[in-house]
Amino acid sequence: MEQQVTPILTINGSDGTGGAGIQADIKTISALGGRVLSAITSITAQNTLGIQEFFDLPATTVEGQIEAIVNDMQPAVVKVGMIRRADTVAQIARLLKQHKPKHIIYDPVIVSSQGEMLMAQEVVDEVRHSLLPLCSLVLMKRADAELLTHTAINTAADLNRAVKSVLAEGCKAVLLQGSHTPPQNVADVFAMSNDGEPTFLPSLFGEGEGNTRHGLSGSMSAAIATFVNGGNTLFEAVVNARNYIAQLQPQHTGIIGRSGELFNEFSHDITQHHRTNSDVKFYADKLNVSARYLAQVTRRITGKAPKAIIDEYITREIEQQLAFTQKTVQEIAYAYGFRSQAHLAKFFKNINGLAPSEYRKEIHLNKQ
Repeated sequence: MEQQVTPILTINGSDGTGGAGIQADIKTISALGGRVLSAITSITAQNTLGIQEFFDLPATTVEGQIEAIVNDMQPAVVKVGMIRRADTVAQIARLLKQHKPKHIIYDPVIVSSQGEMLMAQEVVDEVRHSLLPLCSLVLMKRADAELLTHTAINTAADLNRAVKSVLAEGCKAVLLQGSHTPPQNVADVFAMSNDGEPTFLPSLFGEGEGNTRHGLSGSMSAAIATFVNGGNTLFEAVVNARNYIAQLQPQHTGIIGRSGELFNEFSHDITQHHRTNSDVKFYADKLNVSARYLAQVTRRITGKAPKAIIDEYITREIEQQLAFTQKTVQEIAYAYGFRSQAHLAKFFKNINGLAPSEYRKEIHLNKQ
């Protein structure tokens, strides 16, 4: 007779890239031989450049998903990830308190891998009040720990204070990731409420690498949940999960988007079409992307909007015309698709601070 596998429930937000969120939890738990149940807290629109939109499901909808599952299948281990509403945190805590799973593994996801704040302060407060006291293990990146404990972590003493602060909220154990502090120079610190001394674990990755990679903490917490579900102690589960993630590192470096290639294509298209088109939508359509995505790409790479890049290129071209040709301002205006000389003058002055005629005069004076 086949042995029945006790299912693991993951409560998390959705990530369409599959690199994090509930999709990554399902992938990790399944890869380790676990059976997965899931409840979604939030739907996101995101890509390799970050999160564009959230749709946080109502607390009653999240509650309904969890209640339907725990009443029927009674998971012994629950992994909790991103929750962005205080009322949802309270409802989840109420249900978990009522159904009493053996282990709750929590990855707060306060700050994204891109540095975006994912939780309002009222949500953080509710987490501390109602959810942390129920948790077997809380995993945090350094940035999450600093926000949760209001402690800047720059030294080993800061690190110890932060760990003790989280344990004081009532959870049984803490795994603090990405805590590069002298003199230990470690990546992860594990501590339990019934053990006075924290355990310093060597880095799985290079300095500044890995701990902020998209989905790393979520995959780690899902792996820990799976190992705990299989009978490991919390510390054994942490060690085995770290080994599993380290094994994956050579073959999994995260999802790579096409932003660099797209930016190069955009830059090339500007050189070809700037005389006839300065509209962002024209370039976005030509590249077969939305204007919004194009803006994400250019802001990530240059810090500028697509329109600013187009206009700056046109301005540099006009400067060359004013400096090295005898063309009138009106001739230049028509050559670059402006309706009139006045329209060109206004455009040029907005960017350059000088009218075209003033710029030409200044250039000629500098040559003398």
